[in-house]
Amino acid sequence: MPNGPDYGAKNDMKERRLKMRKLITIVALLVLSALAVSPMAVNAAENVKSKVVMKEGNKIHLFHSGTELVKKEICLNDVIPVYRESAVGYRSLKGADQVKNLKEVGKVKVLSYVGDHYFEAEIVEGEVMSGDLAKKEGAYCLVQPAE
Repeated sequence: MPNGPDYGAKNDMKERRLKMRKLITIVALLVLSALAVSPMAVNAAENVKSKVVMKEGNKIHLFHSGTELVKKEICLNDVIPVYRESAVGYRSLKGADQVKNLKEVGKVKVLSYVGDHYFEAEIVEGEVMSGDLAKKEGAYCLVQPAE
């Protein structure tokens, strides 16, 4: 059979191709899994830039629930401290509950009522951001920019 086809070489080539396909598939799966698990730092940077910092003299809106407690606690011309939440860790006993820390970042003066669920206020001290909390005893208001 010296002049006949070499069947051993054909089988050898098929085995090589099969091994290369397996190797390429494994590498592709590893790359895709690494991409799926890695954090997206680009989106985090965009979120930080989208926060609006408001300074003294700016007018803001304070969103509230409209309950009698809020209307009784917060009056016109009140100066209310504003707090910002920051996560400091997790509670080990209650699963994945975040432990949050409130830090005072400024003060606002309530100027007027805007509808059933908003107060108009002016920043009198510090710098506040959208999402901060204005708190007076048991009443909480969410800070939002005035439009």
